Amino acid sequence: MFEATQVNVSYGKSRVINDLSLHIKKGSITAVLGRNGVGKTTFLKSAMGILPMSSGKLIFDGKDITRMKTFKRSLEGLGYVPQGREIIPLLTVNENLELGAMGHKRIKLEEKKEWVLGYFPALQVHMNRNGGLLSGGLQQQLAIARCLMGEPKMILLDEPTEGIQPNVVMELAEILKKIGKETGITIAVVEQNLKFARRLAEDFVIIQKGTVVAQGKMDELGEEIVKKYLSV
Repeated sequence: MFEATQVNVSYGKSRVINDLSLHIKKGSITAVLGRNGVGKTTFLKSAMGILPMSSGKLIFDGKDITRMKTFKRSLEGLGYVPQGREIIPLLTVNENLELGAMGHKRIKLEEKKEWVLGYFPALQVHMNRNGGLLSGGLQQQLAIARCLMGEPKMILLDEPTEGIQPNVVMELAEILKKIGKETGITIAVVEQNLKFARRLAEDFVIIQKGTVVAQGKMDELGEEIVKKYLSV
């Protein structure tokens, strides 16, 4: 579904991603783990085309997207929910949702909104409320719902539990698992919260110094690996 081969990304003269290679299989939920500053967010942004790659190759759903513009990656079915959610605070929940479908001309807005709100019913009573007035948990739900409005085949999700209460975090894990199971959408989630990652994902990838140092099934992620690569 998604394959990165020897990807390199730099900020100026500083190399952040170093010959990173990974494969995420179709229909899976994969946690991308690692300490702060190891390049996880940078990798997602380069996968989405927001940051340029110095070298390497990206294949998505059988197509080479290495040099494809960001909006074309979206049209191909690659969705992105950024760290910090980045909803439009002065737009209503309804308007934020419709924004997610812009550029996807075939989408029937009302039908798609009804489908999306089936996964996020808590948003239903806030449709005419400005997004910036929602709680952190509801804003995160809105950000994911907005992404789903574009009918993605795969979602790149960056730090979804940041600034969210623990009880809401576990609820979010269950919603994402349900979406993955019922729709077949592939999900790659960058996360610091290991408990959330274990609850949600079936596969894991660990990044250190901009390269993949460990990967496998989540139930194979033992304490030795956690202490070596994830403990603060």
